[in-house]
Amino acid sequence: MTPPKLVGFGEVLLRLNPPGHQRLLGATSFEAHYTGAEGNVAVMLAQLGLAAEVVTRLPGHDVGQAAVNSLRHWGVGTSHIARGGDRIGIMYLETGAAQRGARVLYDRTGTSFQSAARHDFDWDAILGEATWLHFSGTAPALGPGVRDILDDALTVANGLGVTVSCDLNYRASLWSEAEAQRTMPALIERVNVLFGNEEDAARALGVRAGRSDWSQGTLDRPAYEEVATTLADRYGLTHVSTSLRRSISASVNEWGGMLFDGSGHHYSRTYLIDPIVDRVGGGDSFAAGIIYGLMTGLSSDDTVEYAAAASCLKHSIPGDLNLIHKADIESLLSTGGTGRVDR
Repeated sequence: MTPPKLVGFGEVLLRLNPPGHQRLLGATSFEAHYTGAEGNVAVMLAQLGLAAEVVTRLPGHDVGQAAVNSLRHWGVGTSHIARGGDRIGIMYLETGAAQRGARVLYDRTGTSFQSAARHDFDWDAILGEATWLHFSGTAPALGPGVRDILDDALTVANGLGVTVSCDLNYRASLWSEAEAQRTMPALIERVNVLFGNEEDAARALGVRAGRSDWSQGTLDRPAYEEVATTLADRYGLTHVSTSLRRSISASVNEWGGMLFDGSGHHYSRTYLIDPIVDRVGGGDSFAAGIIYGLMTGLSSDDTVEYAAAASCLKHSIPGDLNLIHKADIESLLSTGGTGRVDR
């Protein structure tokens, strides 16, 4: 039996953020991290003991190598990363606080990944020992060239029986709703497991969650259950999952998750996260938790609880990576998270 292995395909970015809660407008220094939706998922799975690899294209210079080294440091495979081009994508992050929300600025035009070509990737070799392929909506948002590469990857994955997951991750700064809705349905038809909150489903696929109003940080759970069922039926999905965030402020959120497995909607407990240290990467951690549960045969109830707990912990960690152990998740699940010192 082939051991579980995930391959993530997407762009690796350099994240630059001013220290603390400083604004970009007045920044005189930046903290540097490497990030990317697919890489964040791969790193967390590697920390939980599963095999994970990232497939991307990065410049051959030292900054590109530093990004590769970052993945290797956390136990993620990099043997199929293509090298070429001159630019790494950049994400500028301004951390929010209280009633001032976080802000992200992307610099992703003309990057090494965006200019990748089909011949850069041998998907038969890449997916030959994989059991899972994961990508997010930010990859096809970067243009037709990346979409062609993703088309090749999905064709091979479907032919080999590799499970495919997608996190919709709609980003208005990367493409319009119209373009997303022209592109994403044909991709999702070849996906097995779909992640996305109510805003993603509405903007990327045109499926709206009843009275749910993401701009107000509110959720209509029955309406989203209908959307999850609709998505599963429309695209032949085995699972649809979403994190459930109620934003009280930029510093305080309620957090949980839902997993639809074709027969029922399974909810996690709700966590009050106060204060949030860094919310970026929370959704990727939730997706990684769901993938972990499905890869290792956990029940639907245990899978969504595991994912919600793992992603709750991510909100306490600076940077995009969820640097946790199984014991951290199990402790939160058993104690509810007292925050006591572990001596």
